[in-house]
Amino acid sequence: MNPTDTAAAPPADLPLAGLRVLEFTHMVMGPTCGLVLADLGAEVIKIEPVEGDRTRRLLGAGAGFFPMFNRNKKSMALDLRKPEAAAIARRLCEGADVLIENFRPGVMRKYGLDYASLSARNERIIYVSHKGFLPGPYEHRTALDEVVQMMGGLAYMTGRPGDPLRAGTSVNDIMGGMFGAIGVMAALIRRGVTGKGQEVQSALFENNVFLVGQHMLQYMLTGEAAAPMPERISAWALYDVFTVKDGEQIFLAAVSDGQWNTFCDAFGFDDLKHRADLATNNQRVQMRPTLLPDLRERLAGYSARALAGIFEARGLPFAPIARPEDLFDDPHLNATGGLAGIRVPDGAMAGRDTRVPLLPLVLGGQRLGVRNSPPELGRDTDSLLQELGYDAAGIQALKTADAVR
Repeated sequence: MNPTDTAAAPPADLPLAGLRVLEFTHMVMGPTCGLVLADLGAEVIKIEPVEGDRTRRLLGAGAGFFPMFNRNKKSMALDLRKPEAAAIARRLCEGADVLIENFRPGVMRKYGLDYASLSARNERIIYVSHKGFLPGPYEHRTALDEVVQMMGGLAYMTGRPGDPLRAGTSVNDIMGGMFGAIGVMAALIRRGVTGKGQEVQSALFENNVFLVGQHMLQYMLTGEAAAPMPERISAWALYDVFTVKDGEQIFLAAVSDGQWNTFCDAFGFDDLKHRADLATNNQRVQMRPTLLPDLRERLAGYSARALAGIFEARGLPFAPIARPEDLFDDPHLNATGGLAGIRVPDGAMAGRDTRVPLLPLVLGGQRLGVRNSPPELGRDTDSLLQELGYDAAGIQALKTADAVR
């Protein structure tokens, strides 16, 4: 799908078509929630400061935040510190179905945009707060994805012993936003019964705890603490990254006795297939310290491409070791429409086209596509103000006062 420069109305058959969402968010967590709702067809209005969401200007690892998480949205720029701008936001909330926010506790209340204030005038509103922590002893702390990964056990599990390491993407921010969207959809179903909205809360720390829950339960059920992933006791013998011909790397696995036999047949390893001490998965796991070095030596002369062909032909698990930038050329993504075009709104790439991953969903046989590119700052301010009854002179007065952009 070619990116567009103007907001397009969602097709009427999208699940959330007709839903109006106001998004007071920044960074990744809140925008992810808005992205999910927007891709599903909601009209999502991103309320930005007059200078713009800071992620429009981030460099390095943050350069992809805004173009990734803000497609299919409108942009309205308001300086909420100006009473007239805060009043505009409150008027918009009177007709909104959902409000998303991820500011520090107390910030939204300062502008009369907290749930208690808004629900008194719009009892149908669903109010989604994305925080570092759910209410409790930690709620005053400033949280980041890295903070909760460190304190929530994920960095310990990812890194080598004594070297905690955050996961290589914003896992808690993204999943926290997804849980916020799940909460919205649950609240919408409940509103259909009661006619009333409710407050929804999602948090980074609790999301992280959910991610490591399997390791918590491993300890409770076995009495053995989970080791960091590089030192884990694997549940399968053949389940690792192999360095092969010309220094290439590939992940190879056989996770059942049947797959082990298929693997041995594929490479003519009859000696391994018929060894009594390798007959079952658990036996092979116990023999892993000697079995893996043997397999590495046997497979070292193969290219990664040749190994992939053999494993794929026989239905065995394998994976090339890809970098994120390699995925633009991934044949499966390109054949299935997993990447869609957008126009970059800001920075050195402003006005140029690129592609972004779509939500990993198929509804009714269709992917949820890009209806409009991430918006330029304030692209929809005038039209939304006109909708509220402001004429050209009133809008110009607001702009002159720097209340809107």
